[in-house]
This record gives sequence, C-alpha cells and structure tokens, in this order.
Amino acid sequence: MSAIIIPAHNEERGIGRLLDALAPGAPDAEIVVVANGCTDRTAAVARERGVLVLETPVPSKIHALALGDRAVSAFPRIYVDGDVVIGAADIQALCAALTQPGVHAVGPTRRFDMTGVARSVRLFYSVWQDLDAVRDELFGRGVIAVDEVGHQRIADWAEVMSDDLHVALSFSPEERRVVSDAFVTIWPPKTYADLLRRRVRAMHGNRTVQERAVAAGRRRVAGSGASLLRLVTQDPRRLWASAVFVATAVWAKARGRLHAAQGRTVWLRDESSRS
Repeated sequence: MSAIIIPAHNEERGIGRLLDALAPGAPDAEIVVVANGCTDRTAAVARERGVLVLETPVPSKIHALALGDRAVSAFPRIYVDGDVVIGAADIQALCAALTQPGVHAVGPTRRFDMTGVARSVRLFYSVWQDLDAVRDELFGRGVIAVDEVGHQRIADWAEVMSDDLHVALSFSPEERRVVSDAFVTIWPPKTYADLLRRRVRAMHGNRTVQERAVAAGRRRVAGSGASLLRLVTQDPRRLWASAVFVATAVWAKARGRLHAAQGRTVWLRDESSRS
C-alpha cells in the first residue's frame, strides 16, 4: 500500500495522461489529486479517472501538498507533479528502494521528451542533466517518494518556491537514492524564452531555500563550476552547449536576484511544455 499525492494547477492537458499511466497500480495505492487555484478542467479530468479529487482556491503547490497529505494514511508517500508522467511499475520500484536500510527518500531517473524543443533548450539540458548535483540529487524530477521517517522531515510543508530542493536538502547522501529502474518522463520548455522563465523561477527559489538551509545548519547543494569544467575537459565538443548553459545560468541568476530585491512572488510558469 502507498499514497500518491498530485498537486495540480491548471493541468487539464496533462493530468489525464499521468493518471492513465498510474491506473494499473491504482488498486494498491491511495491517489489524491489536489486541484489548486485551477481555472480549467483539471478537477473534472481527474474525477473522470475515478481518483479522489480535492479542490482549493489557493494557487499554492505547498498548500496543495499539505492538503493531500492530510487526506491519505498509507506509506510510502509519493509526491508527483501534475505535468510529468510516471507509471505504476516505476512507483513500485520507488517503494521497493525505500525498504533499503537507512534510505528514507528516493526519486526516479529522468527521461526528457524533446519533441518540438528548440535547439538552444536542447543544448542547455544536455549539460544540465549531466552535472554532478543534478544527476545525484532528488530535485528537478517531478517525483519524490519518502518513507515514514522521511515524511517526518518534510511534513511541516514550509512555504517555499523550490519545494523539491527543500525536500532534497532534508536528506544526506546516504539517506537518498536515485532509482535506476524507475523512470519519469519530463517535458522541458519548447522555447528558449520559456526556458529563461523557468530558470529565473528556479534561481529565485533555490537561492532562498539554500539560504534557509545554511541558517538551519543543514547542507546545501554544491556549485556546478567544477562539474561543468570536467564535462568540457572530457569532451571539448560540449564547449558550445556549455556556453549556452553558462549564459542562461548567469542571466537567470541576475534576474532572480532582481525579483528577490523587488519582493516578487509571482510564479513564472512555463506553458510551452504543456502544449
């Protein structure tokens, strides 16, 4: 038995494919979709699949996660973004990985669907996904599973923009695993402009989460400089892709700091990946 909690904000175009992929394992899992601040048919599409649907007018992923958490009782708990796809067999692999001694949080291996994605976006992700921290940490996967011990670490559901990084930083390297035989399909932004919006949001949110982690005496994610240099040294053909990555990161970090200085909390949402 397990519980799958899916926060969804205006995800009518993707929530059906996710629930259809989970359907073969539905009898063995509590599944709840929390439609938060939706103005589309997200809730209706989810109800058509026969799962429990909660609705809240508050457009907050953290609020939705907390609501979903209170509606289920089973463990492990698997938190799944509404814009990715993971299958029932992959959920089972994640749950199996949580039975390893000392492991309290796990995530699936990423698969990117690059259909219709601009070349500049492809270049960015060709570098990003091979960075040490990105490869080994649990953030940026759209799915995180925890056992009861792991759940106690994150159940306060602090209001942060980068919730997956917040969760990832709650576990030491020995306590987490990326499961090689569990896969999640992720749709990246199709345009470079949408990529920039997503990266500004990430840089803004990540900076706040890392600062809180340091203040609380917790670990932080290592920088990407050494990892990036290693990639280019091993394969000089990646120089151009690395240049795109660096330029994007520098611009997004600067914009993220500007947003922080201005006190902006607007969610910079990428719509192209949902088309």
